[in-house]
Amino acid sequence: MIWAFLNGFGLSLSLILAVGAQNAFVLKQGLRREFVGPLVAFCAASDAVLMGLGVFGFGALTRAVPAVAPLMLWVGAVFVFAYGLLSFRRAFAGGEALDPATSGKGSLRAALAFCFAITWLNPHVYLDTVLLVGSVAAQFDGARVAFWAGASAGSALFFVALGYGARLLAPVMAKPRAWQILEFLIGVVMVVIAAGLVLSAL
Repeated sequence: MIWAFLNGFGLSLSLILAVGAQNAFVLKQGLRREFVGPLVAFCAASDAVLMGLGVFGFGALTRAVPAVAPLMLWVGAVFVFAYGLLSFRRAFAGGEALDPATSGKGSLRAALAFCFAITWLNPHVYLDTVLLVGSVAAQFDGARVAFWAGASAGSALFFVALGYGARLLAPVMAKPRAWQILEFLIGVVMVVIAAGLVLSAL
C-alpha cells in the first residue's frame, strides 16, 4: 500500500511540474493574491477526479471512441493559442493594469470558469492525467486506491505550494515591467504548447 502511494505521489509530481496553462494561471493568481484558496482547491479536486477516472477505468473511453481524442486536441490547441495571444497583448500593452497592487479584482465566478476551461479543455490533461496515470496504475491492481490517493496528494501539495508560495515573489512582481516579462513568458509557453498539440495531430 505504501509503495503504491509513493509511486502515485511521485508520478503526479513529475507530470504536474511541467509549466502549463493551469500552472501559469495559478501562479499569476497567487502573485495577485486573488482567490488563491478556491482556485487551489478546484485544481487539486479536478486532478483527483481526472486521475480517479484514469485509475479506475475511464481511460478506456478514448480507446473505445477514437474520435474523442483528436477533437479534444484541436479544441485545446485553439484555446491555449488564444490564451497565449492575450498574454502577449497584455505584455506589450504594459501599464498599471499589470501591477497587482493597483489592479482591481475580477470575480470569483470568472476566475473559476477560466480555470475550468484551461483544466478540462486541455487535451494534455486526458493524455497525461487520465491515460498515463491510468496505465501506470494498472501495475498496482490490488492497491489502486492507495496509488490514486498518493497521486491526488502530490497534486494537492504542488498547487498549495504554487498558489501560496507565489507571494514570496511579490516584491519583484510589484514592478509593472516584471509583470510584462511574466505575461510574455506565459504567452511563449502557451504558443509552444499549442504548436506542439497541432504538430502531434499532423
